[in-house]
Parts: sequence; structure tokens; C-alpha cells
Amino acid sequence: MSSSNWKCSPRTFPTSGFELLDPRIKIEEERLPTYSPQKYYPVQEGEIFNDRYQAIAKVGFGVTSTVWFARDLLQHSRPPSLSGPPSSGDEYIRSPTAQTWPPNDPRRYNLFLLYRPSCISNPNKDLQLKNLLLPAPSPEVLSDFEEQVFTRPAPRKVLQDQTIYTSPPFPAGDGLPLLGDLGEARFGEEEQCDNIMPEYYRAPEVILKSNWDYKVDIWSVGMVAWDIVSPKTIIDGKVVDDTWDDGAHIAELVALLGRPSPEFLKKANMSWVFWDESGNWKNLVPIPDRSFEKLAADIQGEDVEGFLKWLRLALQWNPEDRPTAVELLMDPWLMKGLKLRKKT
Repeated sequence: MSSSNWKCSPRTFPTSGFELLDPRIKIEEERLPTYSPQKYYPVQEGEIFNDRYQAIAKVGFGVTSTVWFARDLLQHSRPPSLSGPPSSGDEYIRSPTAQTWPPNDPRRYNLFLLYRPSCISNPNKDLQLKNLLLPAPSPEVLSDFEEQVFTRPAPRKVLQDQTIYTSPPFPAGDGLPLLGDLGEARFGEEEQCDNIMPEYYRAPEVILKSNWDYKVDIWSVGMVAWDIVSPKTIIDGKVVDDTWDDGAHIAELVALLGRPSPEFLKKANMSWVFWDESGNWKNLVPIPDRSFEKLAADIQGEDVEGFLKWLRLALQWNPEDRPTAVELLMDPWLMKGLKLRKKT
């Protein structure tokens, strides 16, 4: 394809006027536990792919690729496209769009997430941020976003062999998201014990190799709800020799949720690894100084406290202590948010 077929000329990006970040400080995808720069194609602002798509702005990242807003030189601006090889297209994990949704706004998304496990008998529908397909903004909104990117160039780190860009908040479209990738669905009537869920999203019973049921979906709802409203992850995670460290994961959960009940420890197959017979932490891994309140310091919104109270209902050690999807859906905090939204 020749550039003579272009209906619009590529944009020329500024070479100055943007903030240069300290190269020693990790940002964006660098903060992922499994980050390896060799896995990422080093996209540059203004780069043209397939003699057609010009990369305009980075809008997210995953474990092997970044997500970019591209301009179709044969047509017009397009919704975000994944950079990197096609095989990494399902590796999207986080988008800074989450930073633009305070606890007052994502309740409609929480409502959608709760509707699915409450109405479908197959538990574990792989609820995670990367499987939420968001509605695209209108062409007018996309054009405005493109102009904003040029007016306020994104801060970045310029390294020897690549540039790591920060991601400006990408505008959300109207309507509810769709849940994709149901390949991990199971029949609710059957007892389950296989290893499911991505490491970061795993419920305690899954980490400790115990039987599980649809209550893992309730855990996932809480994890995804947090990812929607917070720029920080609940679990930092630790990878040793390319393997996710379950001990570090459990230690973080102890810091966040407190000590699990004796009833839970008796049922958890692998609890003996981390706790003694009296339920005391063996301290194989130090418990970090971590809490929801500290992590929520950067969350924007009027009712962060209410959101954390709702979140704690879903994120509980014992699956039996977690509410059903309907109970979590009918929580007064969530209902209050839906009523306020309806009035506006």
C-alpha cells in the first residue's frame, strides 16, 4: 500500500515540550511483576504500521504488549489497538482509564459484573479487567482526545533502547461493557478443585488448593471493582524464577484481610504451609505494611469509605462469608449510587 492512498496526512509529533521522567523510577508496565522489556515492541509516537495506522497515544498496557490509540490514515481515528504480535492480543491487563472512574461512577459496571454470576449457573467466568470490552467513544470524542494529546504531550522516560510513555486517561463510551472470554466457565452444580483464575485475581481457596464454587466470582467482582477505580493494584505480587510466589501473595492478603478464621484454615488444603496448628502465621514470608486505606489514598470520589466497606464484603477469606451476587448487588451503597445516577 502506498502513501498516495492516504486520505489524511500523518501528524508530526513535537520533539520537545513534554516532561522527561526520572529513568530510575518504574512506571506503567515496568511495575508489573513479570515485566520484561524484551517482550514488548518499542512503539514510538507517530510510528506508522502497515503503511496505514499511525500510533497517536499509549492508552494502556499488558504483560507482553502496550495498548495504543491509532489514527487510520485511510479513514479517521480508530479505537485503541494493541501493539505487539497478534498472539499477545489477549494479554491486556490494566488501562489508566481506571484512574478516571471514581467510586461514584463505576457502580453501573459493578452492577453488570454482578448480574452475570447471579443469572448464569456456570461459575468462574474469568472476571478480570482484561476481559471487559468497553464501548467505544463517538468519533467526535476520539477527535477531541487526539487534539488533547498534541496539546499536552504525555510525560515519558527516554531510555537507551526504548521510550516508555505514560498513558493519558482515555475517554469512555456510553453504555455497559461486555464480558468476553468464557472459556473458563464451569457448571455450578459440580464440585471444582482445579487451578483457575490468573495469579493476581485468585481467591484464597484457589491459592490454597481447596475446593471452590461460584463464590470465586464474588471475589473476582471485588478485585475488578478495585481495578476500575484505583491506579494501584491490590496485590503487588512477587515472581521468583518466572513463577508467581504464592507465599508473598498470601502474606499480602493477611495484611489486607487480617487473620483468617480457624474454620477456613481447617478446610484449606495448603494452610499448614503458612499457619501452624493453632492458626499462627509461621512467618515464612514477612507480612507487609499494607492496607486498603493506604492503597485507596489516590482514589478520587466522594464516598471512598463506602466503597471500601462494600469491597470488604466481597473480599473475604471464607467463601461462605461472602455474599451472593444478589446480596452484593442489593447492598445499600450500590443501590444508593444507582439511584443518584438515575436522578442525574
